[in-house]
Amino acid sequence: MRWRRQIVITTIAVALATAASAFDHGQYENVPADIRAWFKGVVSPNGVPCCDISDGHRTAYDVRAGTYWVPIDGLWWQVPERAVIRNQGNPVGEAVVWYVNLRGSIVINCFVPADAV
Repeated sequence: MRWRRQIVITTIAVALATAASAFDHGQYENVPADIRAWFKGVVSPNGVPCCDISDGHRTAYDVRAGTYWVPIDGLWWQVPERAVIRNQGNPVGEAVVWYVNLRGSIVINCFVPADAV
């Protein structure tokens, strides 16, 4: 139980740090309103917002032994089950991953597969 609380606290801290460093400099002004609303509303399975359109990265992915893997900065990273979102749809038709780089270690907060329903 104690480790779960640590994970939740860490996830919230990472999400807040990510939100502080994300910027929309107008590069997303041509994104349709429904897509923008989806990005703003995606929530991880543990209830933490994934953040915004400027935080999500469209990505390729692979499934290995039932686990999702995504390429980030030239390396393949395993997506933790706690980050996989299966029940919020995916209007962009590509997989999307939200992550932060903490001192060279990638922390994946959210992942929506291309075929999420």
